Amino acid sequence: MRLFYLLKQGLLLLLVFSALIVKAQSGSISGRVLDETGLPLPGASVVVKGTSRSTSTDGEGNFKLAGLSNGSVTLSASFIGYQTLDKAISITGNTTLNFQLVPDAQKLNEVVVIGYGTAEKKNLTGSITTVSAKDFQKGAITTPEQLIQGKVAGVNVISNSGQPGVGSTIRIRGGASLNASNDPLVVIDGIPFSGNTIDNAPSPLSLINPNDIETFTVLKDANATAIYGSRASNGVILITTKKGGSGAPIINFSTNNSISTVIKKVDVLSADQVRAYVNANGNATQKALLGTANTDWQDAIYQNAFISDNNLSIAGSFKGVPYRVSAGYLDQDGLLITDKLKRGTGSITLSPRLFKDHLKIDLNLKGSITNSHFANSGAIGAAIQFDPTQPIYTQNQYGNYFEWTQGAGAEMVPNPNAPRNPVSLIELNDNNGNAARSVGNAKFDYSFHFLPELHANLNLGYDVSKGYGSIRVPIFAAQSAATNGSFSRALRTGNDKFSEFYLNYAHTVESIKSRFDATAGYGYYDNSTTGYNFTNYTGTGVALVTPVFPFAVERNKLLSYYGRFVYTLADKYILSGTMRADASSRFSEKNRWGYFPSVGFTWRVIGENFLKDSKVVSDLKLRLSYGETGNKDGIANYDYLSKYYANTNTGQYQVGNTFYNYYAPAGYDPDLKWETTTTYNAGLDYGFMQGRLYGSLDVYYKKTKDLLSTINIPVGTNFTNLLTTNVGNMEVKGAEASLNFVAIKTDNITWDFGINAAYNKRKITNLTLNPDPGSKVSAGDITGGTGVTLKWNAVNQIPSSFLVYKQVYNAAGLPLEGVYEDLNGDGVINTSDQYFYKSPDPNFTFGFNTSFSYKKWTFNTVLRANIGNYVYDNVASNFGIKSNILSTVGILNNASTDLLTTGFNQTQYLSDYYIRNASFLKMDNLGLAYNIGKLSKNGNTTMRISANCQNVFVVSNYKGLDPELTSGIDFNLYPRPRTYTLGLNVGF
Repeated sequence: MRLFYLLKQGLLLLLVFSALIVKAQSGSISGRVLDETGLPLPGASVVVKGTSRSTSTDGEGNFKLAGLSNGSVTLSASFIGYQTLDKAISITGNTTLNFQLVPDAQKLNEVVVIGYGTAEKKNLTGSITTVSAKDFQKGAITTPEQLIQGKVAGVNVISNSGQPGVGSTIRIRGGASLNASNDPLVVIDGIPFSGNTIDNAPSPLSLINPNDIETFTVLKDANATAIYGSRASNGVILITTKKGGSGAPIINFSTNNSISTVIKKVDVLSADQVRAYVNANGNATQKALLGTANTDWQDAIYQNAFISDNNLSIAGSFKGVPYRVSAGYLDQDGLLITDKLKRGTGSITLSPRLFKDHLKIDLNLKGSITNSHFANSGAIGAAIQFDPTQPIYTQNQYGNYFEWTQGAGAEMVPNPNAPRNPVSLIELNDNNGNAARSVGNAKFDYSFHFLPELHANLNLGYDVSKGYGSIRVPIFAAQSAATNGSFSRALRTGNDKFSEFYLNYAHTVESIKSRFDATAGYGYYDNSTTGYNFTNYTGTGVALVTPVFPFAVERNKLLSYYGRFVYTLADKYILSGTMRADASSRFSEKNRWGYFPSVGFTWRVIGENFLKDSKVVSDLKLRLSYGETGNKDGIANYDYLSKYYANTNTGQYQVGNTFYNYYAPAGYDPDLKWETTTTYNAGLDYGFMQGRLYGSLDVYYKKTKDLLSTINIPVGTNFTNLLTTNVGNMEVKGAEASLNFVAIKTDNITWDFGINAAYNKRKITNLTLNPDPGSKVSAGDITGGTGVTLKWNAVNQIPSSFLVYKQVYNAAGLPLEGVYEDLNGDGVINTSDQYFYKSPDPNFTFGFNTSFSYKKWTFNTVLRANIGNYVYDNVASNFGIKSNILSTVGILNNASTDLLTTGFNQTQYLSDYYIRNASFLKMDNLGLAYNIGKLSKNGNTTMRISANCQNVFVVSNYKGLDPELTSGIDFNLYPRPRTYTLGLNVGF
């Protein structure tokens, strides 16, 4: 932790130092950058050509470059989507210079980040989408991936819950694996994130400050991702953070303060409804158990939550070295009482340029520290089930929380078959976590003096983390009555190191209208985690479980060679090819290497004579690509080796006075190899009306072979009956479309909007070594019935499809309890009558965003929609039955209001009645901002205020808590809140 303490102190010193040099420079050029209508262009770049001096415009389009020597210079102003403009001027003291940029009708010279380099948008052969800061989601954004929710066709970002700082499930084109990871590779400023979880942090990405991010670039198809080889089967997300400029320091402070509320609760019976039901249907003993309280247990465990997110940054240059220093502090309460996250972040970027700009250096350092108190989310399920006729508190030995008990006097104990008091589950569970993370790298780009087109690039970096936590439950708590309380600890550290080196040569031969761009490189990645195992204790200090090993180290290495070649002819025909070879320590030597090629072709139709002077078409480009990528994340380290594991302390034998643990062999497959995904992609990029309307269309087909799957194997053929091995195939078909339109652009009014849509369908085509059309493997159980498997991976089905019975209904349309259709007609209802019905995968996804500006006012909103996704209502199937209220174990419970519809006496877990259509339309974001601009005529201080609402509304036929569930099973969901935010941004 000392590393993070030093980082914190260093950031404070740099902030003070940067502030002191604000007035240390004199002699300047100042002015404004405007668009063709005279409106300001915030974030435009202004560069002193031939030097490293540069700056960016503020919200009013103003810029200032200080500390310049008198004499003639040339300034260059640029902005995405506009033509760059150069102006020469003679500096004599404080000089003023304004720019008015005109649109680049084709918007094709925009430079985007790709794997190991950059490229102009017009020359791309792969399916790539970039989202910049001006288009990010607004409001209380606590994790980076939330910034692009609903912004990119074919990319689903789904928050896992409403817990503070919790991460999201990110799926690019649906994912291509079963047991292996379906998460994309995330690379931040050239630092590849391993994807390892960090103990006692809500999510690994929650330790990155979203306020520091400049752009997201999403690489979708294999031509774009194959350069990353074994980690790219599920797409790649490249994140670029904000950097410093040149000239006088620009200081920016922002604060966003929010209130989050619960917008919907699970529908259960009220206390009066429970009393009426028990009195009408219960026996005398059950009626005697009724209480007189009217407790809404969900109200008891939820609260309105306050969030404060504050960020300060200073960017500029010192003696010609651009820098940016930032610090952030987030204080976020959760909807569950006692839930809290506090996060401090800091970052430093330095970008020196040496040897007349032949050597470019980028130094990045980011650090964060989080302190969390985790509320016991098990209270959510308990609050749904607990009897509302009982009070929260009563006089007893369990901390004065009402509990269901059995026995009497000294023999009285909590009823083991009853749910625990939801409030006590939270307030008597002290779960604290601390996490720290530091990531950093140094990138060197050297352009050889004797051959400037040849660049040598070196990237050295690290990612270290530490997560520590403890859980303490007091002796008197009913939730741990069996052990008289408990105390446990957890500690895990991560240590990732990497080095990459590549050469890039780009040269244009005008005589043959050709450009050659070649890259060849090497990478080494060393990832390790260490988990420390501690003894668990009862509340009285008696050891419960003593670990056999005090710590365990998991380490894997990856060695890579990669190359790319791009040939451009006549600025119209682009051919690209990549190859990557990866060797992973997770495979044996005979299967260690995987090879991942790709090829892509682009025809810039707009460059042909019959279109290049068109007044209607401003861009038209056809893309075709093929490529292979890999996956290795479905297996643990050394799964190909025979291993032995020690039994617990209950499995020991004695020799003399010494006890020894038994060791048992684990199953293994010595022939494990890479999972490989082949992708075909065809795309069309278009633009009309001088670039005011533009977008793209893509269709794709992916096939994954040698799936890393966990399957049943015959007893006696290995040391286990479930083995992870390479077996099976899966295919994915899909299409994507995006459209952006600037509808109005005048002096006072600007209105633009964007729409994206995607269709995606996954299907398993094989699951066995020998073809078996009836094969299936369990993909997930439900809460309730022991061993009840609902979701299966099966041949010719979507992964995780629901396998259920077909419900029979009466004349009134109500389900008949335990009555199902005899689908095979044999006169018997058994598992042979189950059928596959729907899945959690949506067929279509949509995103819509619009921004309307009038003078200094800006209104924006973001909406998303899913069509064809289904959810299993596990709340209704588990709690919506008569026997749940009228329990036979000496207690009363509550029930889902679904009981009033079905009248079921017992659970019917596998009825398709509980499979519900969860298609939805959500308004994610609704915002209004007012740009005050300069606070005084002669000052540089600017101000912007904003108001925002997130999770505004949901339109869906699904009656449960939330229709958006990646698992497809609705149970114990931490509600996603509605959040109201007021924001203030000050620059000076």
